Order: sequence, then C-alpha cells, then structure tokens
Amino acid sequence: MEKTSAGKTYDFVGIGLGPFNLGLACLTEPIAELEGVFLESKPDFEWHSGMFLEGAHLQTPFMSDLVTLADPTSPYSFLNYLKESGRLYSFYIRENFYPLRVEYDDYCRWAASKLSSIRFGTTVTEVTYEDDVYVVRTEAGDLYRARHLVLGTGTPAYLPEAVQGLGGDHIHNSRYMQHKQELQAKESITLVGSGQSAAEIYYDLLSEIDVHGYRLNWVTRSPRFFPLEYTKLTLEMTSPEYIDYFHALPEPTRYRLTAEQKGLFKGIDGDLINEIFDLLYQKNLGGPVPTRLLTNSALNGATYENGTYTLTLRQEEQEKEYELRSQGLILATGYRYAEPEFLKPVRDRLRYDAQGNFDIARNYAIDTTGRGVFLQNAGVHTHSITSPDLGMGAYRNAYIIRELLGTEYYPVEKTIAFQEFAV
Repeated sequence: MEKTSAGKTYDFVGIGLGPFNLGLACLTEPIAELEGVFLESKPDFEWHSGMFLEGAHLQTPFMSDLVTLADPTSPYSFLNYLKESGRLYSFYIRENFYPLRVEYDDYCRWAASKLSSIRFGTTVTEVTYEDDVYVVRTEAGDLYRARHLVLGTGTPAYLPEAVQGLGGDHIHNSRYMQHKQELQAKESITLVGSGQSAAEIYYDLLSEIDVHGYRLNWVTRSPRFFPLEYTKLTLEMTSPEYIDYFHALPEPTRYRLTAEQKGLFKGIDGDLINEIFDLLYQKNLGGPVPTRLLTNSALNGATYENGTYTLTLRQEEQEKEYELRSQGLILATGYRYAEPEFLKPVRDRLRYDAQGNFDIARNYAIDTTGRGVFLQNAGVHTHSITSPDLGMGAYRNAYIIRELLGTEYYPVEKTIAFQEFAV
C-alpha cells in the first residue's frame, strides 16, 4: 500500500543528491518559509569515488564549495568543515586553494550528515501531477507531494556507440580505482579520451609502468591534449552577465558555441600536462618507454575476442583507418545527461527545444509554467559553461531559492564582470 509522507505537501522535492542539490539542501535548511525534502537512491553521498587517485584535486578553488558564494556565513562551508575536522591550519599552511578530490567528497558527506531533509536509499519511480501538485512515488511505495521539483539526478557515464554491446571487462573511467589492480595485471592497457580524468589515469598508470610491465596507450580524437583555459578574463564567462548573454542567443548559435567551448571546462590542468611530459622524460632515460600517445584518432569500432580488444581507429587529419590491440580498455569518454524515466507521466508539462533537449529558462525552470520544475546542471546548451561549474552551483541555488520563495533570501549577483559580452 502506498504511504504518503506524513500527509503533507512540501514546497519542493529535490530528486537526486549530487553537489548541486546538496548545496540547495544546505542553503534551504535555515529558511523557515521553505520546507523541502531530498530523495537519493544511493545509501550515502557518493561523488566520483572511482576517481580518488592519490593527489587528485578539484579544478576549482575551495570557495566553490556548497554554500560560500551564496552565503559566506553558512555553517556548511568548506572552511567550517576544516575547522571541525581540525585541519584548518594545515590547509592554511598548505597554501593551495584546490581541495583534494577525496577531501571534497568527505566534506560533502560531512554536510549531508548534518541535514534533516535528506532521504538516502530512496529511489524515485514515477512523478505525476495531481490536484495542482507534483506527486513523487518511490520504489518503497512512499508518496511525496510538492508544489515544485528540483531535478539533480546528474549525468550518467557515457560510452560511445563503437563499444555498445562490446563484451569483455572494459570499464568507464568512473570505475577506475575499483579495477586498477586487475588492469595492471594485463599485458597492455589502452585509455580512450583526453579530459582531466584521462590525464590523471594516464599519469597514474605511467608512474607504475615499469613495476608491472604493461604496455600503455593513450588515444584521443582531439588534435592535441588541450589544457583547461583558466585565465581570469576567460573565467569571467562564469558570470551572471555571460549567462544572460548566452541564454539570449539564437538556439543554433548556442549549440555551435557549446561544441566550440569544450576546452573551457573539459580541458586538462596545465600543470598535469607538464608533469606527464616530465615523467615521460624521466622514464625514457632508462630506454624507450612502452607507451604510445595517439591524437586525431577517433574510435570507430571495437571487437573483443580471447581476452583482447581490437580497436578500429581513424586518423582524422590523414583520413586513414588503423587497428590497435589491447587486453585492457578504459573509456574516459565523459558523461551525458539522460532524461529520467520517472518524468514520463509529466512530459506534457515540460518544455523541449528543437534538438529534443530541455528548453531551460533563464531561471533554470523547464516546465510550462516557468517556475514549477527546476534543473540542476545539464544546461550547457542554454547556460553555457556555468552549468557544470562547481563555482556557479551556489549562484544557481540562490536563484532557484528566489524563485521558490518569491523573494530574494540570498543576494543574487547581476553584474560581476569587467568585460561586456553583448552589444
């Protein structure tokens, strides 16, 4: 039998609990006028645990935590986490603004443990619209009624068409740490992709290549290993003004720019690129290193037989196909948003663009009323590089909270950039 959540109607239900919805949970906790609940299918908070390589850090500074850029006085700040953990002075002496990835995950767990609005182990199966409210049904048969929804289900791991249905034990990079040992037992390993995660894995495997004796290939479709563009005037593109400008552009222009701007948020940390070169140089002093770095190479096909993958690659500039064989295969091919199945009953209330993606309003709403269903992340095509940026999470949540309340609880910045984007 279905059970309602104490027979109440919440102001909002947040579905999914990554850093963005967790930030919303932290920022709404002290607001007496808002009552919300957050539903997460996992038993606890988890953020890219398969990529907790030693020394790996965020690409954004600690101020891009869950709350600080909306409310620097919040008890859920990263600095308060450090203080309560007894590590504030150590972090200060370290003189490095970039938290370790495992440290950021621990910070998020710390924040989640302090909140009363989170329901872990709760899988949403269906959302309907009844009697002017959204009704969220869960696998356990519970019902949560709310006037608004905030979707934060994240972006699932993406595998290219060439490996769909491919057998064997290939992995997406999101599961690297769990499978590292078995990968290193193989004679050869091939890594596909050229973002930050791929670079971190390549450096990690290259560091131990002479210990385990495998051959290591790094393949990317990109013409080179692009560094993340992190200059200060470029960073001003993560600003309210740039969102206003980008969102107002014609849809075809926005999609063209989305393809062109990948290097602004999907590139490799420049220091890491240099460290990879230095490590290659160092290891090469003892003789040729059994590794290959292959650019301009698109993965067009793959087969698996007798423990070996045969990859069909195309050198894009030469327009030539060639093959590469490998026992291990790691696909650092990123993440792509997939619309949750549980939204099917309310699709007629949601807005879509000509490409079939959510038509996300400037205020992050995706429903026909313009303020009923809000979307975290998944908006590169409407809000540009600010969509996945951790540093813009608090800004977006302050904006959403203003929409939920009808008044501005946290100041929402309107202008911060020195440059002008529009005529």
